[in-house]
Amino acid sequence: MSKQGLVVLGRADEDGACCPGLAAAPLDEDQAAELAEPFKALGDPVRLRLLSMIASRAGGEVCVCDLTPAFDLSQPTISHHLKLLRQAGLIDCERRGTWVYYWALPATLDRLAAFLSTSRAAGTPA
Repeated sequence: MSKQGLVVLGRADEDGACCPGLAAAPLDEDQAAELAEPFKALGDPVRLRLLSMIASRAGGEVCVCDLTPAFDLSQPTISHHLKLLRQAGLIDCERRGTWVYYWALPATLDRLAAFLSTSRAAGTPA
């Protein structure tokens, strides 16, 4: 198998562009490990629903008190799932009195979306 023309994501190309999408070039080990964290967090249906509920909320943030009733799970279990989403860099939060408010981190979501893009780099055959 020829390695001619093989580009590793994260290494700048001739134009200085970095991190093309999925269809443009293979990932190196470090990038794969870094991207695996948020994708692993999204691999659970509860966490995927939580992120969707948070990201789609009008005003950009939601109280944990509004998230918990949507699930047939205990509050500690919901908190655990939210913690994993925070550790993966998908959401952040702030305590206000008794309640904790969550919001999505658009930069992380945009990075994941850009990686999953199947748009090929200019000049790359389909």
